[in-house]
Amino acid sequence: MTAALPIGNRQARWLWLQAQGLSDAPTGPLDLPATIRRLGFVQLDTIQNVTRAHHHILWSRNQNYREPMLDRLLARDRAIFEHFTHDASVLPMEFYPMWQRQFRRLGERVAGLPSFQAAAKQIDRQHILSRIAQEGPLSTHAFDTKVEGEKQMWDRPPHKRVLDQLWYAGELATSHRQNFAKYYDLAERVIPAHLQQTAYDETVQIDWLCRNALDRLACGSLGEIQRFWGAITATEVRCWSQTVRDLVPVTVQSRDGLWREALAPPDIAPRLAGITAPTSRLRIINPFDPVVRDRDRLAALFGFAYRNEMFVPTAKRRWGYYVYPILEGDRFVGRIEIKADRSLGQLRVTQFWLEPAIRWSAARRQKLAAELARLARLIAVSDILWECDPA
Repeated sequence: MTAALPIGNRQARWLWLQAQGLSDAPTGPLDLPATIRRLGFVQLDTIQNVTRAHHHILWSRNQNYREPMLDRLLARDRAIFEHFTHDASVLPMEFYPMWQRQFRRLGERVAGLPSFQAAAKQIDRQHILSRIAQEGPLSTHAFDTKVEGEKQMWDRPPHKRVLDQLWYAGELATSHRQNFAKYYDLAERVIPAHLQQTAYDETVQIDWLCRNALDRLACGSLGEIQRFWGAITATEVRCWSQTVRDLVPVTVQSRDGLWREALAPPDIAPRLAGITAPTSRLRIINPFDPVVRDRDRLAALFGFAYRNEMFVPTAKRRWGYYVYPILEGDRFVGRIEIKADRSLGQLRVTQFWLEPAIRWSAARRQKLAAELARLARLIAVSDILWECDPA
């Protein structure tokens, strides 16, 4: 057996930030399709606390990004499509053939839910498909079925459940969004024909998903590979790892000094030889950013314990509703709660915390002020108001 290649903690952090596009300063010409391709997907989120998560994620990689650009890429250029990774996301359009098993898996899973089966008795799926075929893209607001009985949290009307099942199954696709409302259209009118007609068997799709996850992780455990897309099972990843022969076994050092077994792509040696220290710029990172989404990986590599508390009852929150990690170089140095009021032209800082052993120097103060100013420019507000002690 080949001896495992050791990757020290600092190397692992640098590899991960480089793979995720956070190693270099977020400046220079913007190639938005290439940025999304490099990430693999960009998670969508409805909450516009400062800017919606997908806009913030892309802006963090290149601050020439502006909010309308992603919508144009989806609706006009057809360079991306929407579907489900671990959550609702946009993916490069060329990935579409490798998503066929995900359409089947999720379509069948949702169709088997009692909530969908009850909904399908109230509104026929063929009725929805016929209306969209005749009228063009429709949002959920074009239908008027109602939830029967007492409404529970996350309840949706029957037509929404059926629309979603058709979308999960790949029969419908997102045509465009208007004020973030999704418009559904027949997949054949959204997805280029040559991509719809390209088919690969299960083995090829699983291999592609695993390899492309590992490529974007730079190195990772089987669990991290599985969690990257959320489109394959732990058993599928384990079987894949046992059949391919060109993966590199590695041991990765955690922030606490412990070593864990992992895998790396075939080009790990040149990656290690070519990595450089990340930019020392301080960045405010979105809670849904892929670099912090896998909380176990985040804690192992950076020693940064983080969770998203927006759905945690107020009294049980440790930090706050929408709290952003603060990345400086290759360390998470703090967290900040900020909120925008675009109508008043304000970006408000409501809470701010430094990580233990981090000194609040004049240089860090200036870096944070500069990042807040850049974020304010993204959303076209002019006033930055501190409503707490800036440490």
